[in-house]
Amino acid sequence: MFEVSVVYLVRPPAAGRDAPAEVLLGEKLTGFGRGRLVGPGGKLEPGESPTAAAVREVAEEVGVSIHEADLMPIARIAYPFIDRPQWSQFSHAFVCERWQGEPRASTELAPRWFPREELPLDRMWADAVHWLPRALAGEFVEATLTFGAGDVMVGADWSGAHGR
Repeated sequence: MFEVSVVYLVRPPAAGRDAPAEVLLGEKLTGFGRGRLVGPGGKLEPGESPTAAAVREVAEEVGVSIHEADLMPIARIAYPFIDRPQWSQFSHAFVCERWQGEPRASTELAPRWFPREELPLDRMWADAVHWLPRALAGEFVEATLTFGAGDVMVGADWSGAHGR
């Protein structure tokens, strides 16, 4: 099971707007999860901490600079894939409300802002509907979410993340 870090950049509504905060998601353009909307992130390199990987991946995938101190942990989730164990992973998820630069497309992601209360959960991995809105609302989520064939979530253990 490899480790990944994912970051959800969150910005307040424009001044004077009575609207919800917005979350940056990106359409995955290559590799694992291609076509889905995801937060910027990726695999930890050998010896790299989850927060260091988050900083590196956000810079690589959407071109903005963040600092480890500005990352707020929101979830630790183990993802065993029954039919494809090589996809099994342990995810560290963070929110970040401070960064430098404007998000831009890369070869990995095409970023876009979405209102926090209107996330396109149907375009994300099947598990997102079960935990992401809760985590973005302030609840720390720890779980093991098991996947079977065809992006079907076949099990959920909300008592804590396992596999690390």
